[in-house]
Amino acid sequence: MITIIAAIAKNNALGKNNDLIWHLPADLKRFKKTTTGHHILMGRNTFESIGKPLPNRTTIIITRNKTYSKEGCLVANSLEEALELAKEDAHVFIIGGAQIYKYALDNNYADFLDITLVHHEFEADAFFPEIDENIWQQIEIETFLADDSNKFDYSFVRYKRIAN
Repeated sequence: MITIIAAIAKNNALGKNNDLIWHLPADLKRFKKTTTGHHILMGRNTFESIGKPLPNRTTIIITRNKTYSKEGCLVANSLEEALELAKEDAHVFIIGGAQIYKYALDNNYADFLDITLVHHEFEADAFFPEIDENIWQQIEIETFLADDSNKFDYSFVRYKRIAN
């Protein structure tokens, strides 16, 4: 099973200047709980913004640079190669960035989308592709209001692929 996991704004914003635009501790906690124990696949820019392998996960960095390496991580030169490296994992997560998300969606690699939808619009330079409701069916949603820790209203939304 392959899941794309992302936090996006109402205008599909993902980030700006290779960084997150908002801070939602509830989203970070859910991301950690969901991905722990699994392979996480990401582009090099996403890895560089995180800065290190995440604990208790196998990090696979996707880059066109054939000589790139990072201690504690696996490196692949394509999403296909990354998926091959993760094939023993029953649940693989694609965690970004925008180019990797677009490629995975365009090529029908994901079975599920696990989206944190931030109910606000942000200025950004990286965006998540439009979610096509002819391909993706929403199967779960939990909505939360802003609080002392989480500055914006948000929803956890899960989609299942219904068509190619």
